Amino acid sequence: MADINRDDDAIEVASPPRFNMGERVISRTVIRNDGTYNGKDIGEVLVNKGEIGFITSIGTFLQQFYIYAVEFVDSGHRVGMRAKELCTIDHLPEEVLAQLGDKAAGLQDLR
Repeated sequence: MADINRDDDAIEVASPPRFNMGERVISRTVIRNDGTYNGKDIGEVLVNKGEIGFITSIGTFLQQFYIYAVEFVDSGHRVGMRAKELCTIDHLPEEVLAQLGDKAAGLQDLR
């Protein structure tokens, strides 16, 4: 969360959330404990890049950003993340699906 600051020009909450409840997402970055996750040391990896999870709730931070609570099934962690740290699996644009070709069918099996 070091890159969350009040000086960011984006006011995400002025628009609808980018993701929906229950939507499958994939982590675009490695997420480490910033001290807000109980039972883990600060700096310990909570989520690896490419890990798949589900949006379980949507909140806000500083009345500026959406924070998505994501349940990562493989690690068992529920972590709050910004939209820029996530990518949807359920609603990929047609051009992305076309580039994936046969691999796009395999996305349906990812759980």
